[in-house]
Amino acid sequence: MLTIKEVQKMMKSMFYERDRSRGVYATFTWLVEEVGELAEAILGNDIKSIQEEIADVIAWTLSLANLLDIDVEEAIKEKYYRNTVSGI
Repeated sequence: MLTIKEVQKMMKSMFYERDRSRGVYATFTWLVEEVGELAEAILGNDIKSIQEEIADVIAWTLSLANLLDIDVEEAIKEKYYRNTVSGI
């Protein structure tokens, strides 16, 4: 089973140089495009496409986080896990 940290590291090893060359804004634009493709897949009720587009959205989100030096696993723990544990 892969952790979020492992997937983020995998995305960095595969795409960081290309993403860095592209820049934050252009990488964000690609993420937005993938969200649009996910919306189309949902509207078309195409489960295979929905699965693929969810994977793409996650991959582009992790690529953007890598460019911004954000540890997504830690961000999720801080925002959601700690609030759940404390009863908020």
